[in-house]
Amino acid sequence: MPRVLINGFGRIGRSVLRALTTERKGTNVDVVMINDLAAPEHLNYLFKYDSIFGRHPSEVSLDGTTLCVSGQRIPLLKEANLNSDLLQTVDCVLDCTGRGKDPQFARNWSSTDVKHVLVSGPCPTADLTLIPGANDAAFNDQKIISLGSCTTNAIAPLLPLIDRDFGLASAHVTTIHCYTASQPSIDTANGSFERSRAAALSMVPTTTSAADLVDKVLPALKGRTVVSSVRVPSPTVSAIDLVATVNASVTAADINETLLGYRNSIIGCVDEPLVSSDLRMRPESVILALPQTRATGNQIRLFGWYDNEWGFANRMIDVAREL
Repeated sequence: MPRVLINGFGRIGRSVLRALTTERKGTNVDVVMINDLAAPEHLNYLFKYDSIFGRHPSEVSLDGTTLCVSGQRIPLLKEANLNSDLLQTVDCVLDCTGRGKDPQFARNWSSTDVKHVLVSGPCPTADLTLIPGANDAAFNDQKIISLGSCTTNAIAPLLPLIDRDFGLASAHVTTIHCYTASQPSIDTANGSFERSRAAALSMVPTTTSAADLVDKVLPALKGRTVVSSVRVPSPTVSAIDLVATVNASVTAADINETLLGYRNSIIGCVDEPLVSSDLRMRPESVILALPQTRATGNQIRLFGWYDNEWGFANRMIDVAREL
């Protein structure tokens, strides 16, 4: 059982621990430490009470600098730089700080003795960008592993299946993404002009890291997919709208029958007329809404939901337990 340190106890870090102490309890992942610069009292409060997932169903308390939950006692560290002595008892670090794009990020971790670092976001200098269900075979005990983005995890497992069964000529994917902490709550200068606008008041067209990551993860399909994004005023659960040109003339029924055969822990399917809030805390990377499938000649359209926090946290757990 890997001994794990969660570095950064924000939305993803807390979701990982919540999953491990609720629905994924008993999974072979042992969280032995949490490191975050926030005060322990604040971390305890935000873990116990969550605006998206609700109050934690188990007793959550703080004993000095130790978080107590579901019978576990997890030390809370407040280290700007994790030293080698602290990492000696750790097999894997889940780095959920969101700093993976920093050019120094991978270099800093490379100098430590920890065996594996899983990064909860894009990391250009990682040894591998791994998307479960898409490029699992690329893992060869690399040290620094990025799990890409939630949107890449929703898209990348689908594209090889489409190519295998129907022949993928080209695709355009729009992610309809809930707002995140990278957007302001009121209008304020913040990167691009569009992202400077109040997140909960407008739909915001923007870019997505998935546009580059899909090509990186699936080099055999490089150049065939374009990805765009619209941030919407919803706090949780996002969606992908995928329109593809394929090499065969197919029907919506053909597509759905094929996709149903691929259902697993990564790709889910629903056949009811659901809305985004119905998919909250679904653990799959993408949940295809079968009633939304369309086909006209050799053009197809798929619509898939994904809980961009909960699904991604579950993929981190899946990869960590296999290390």
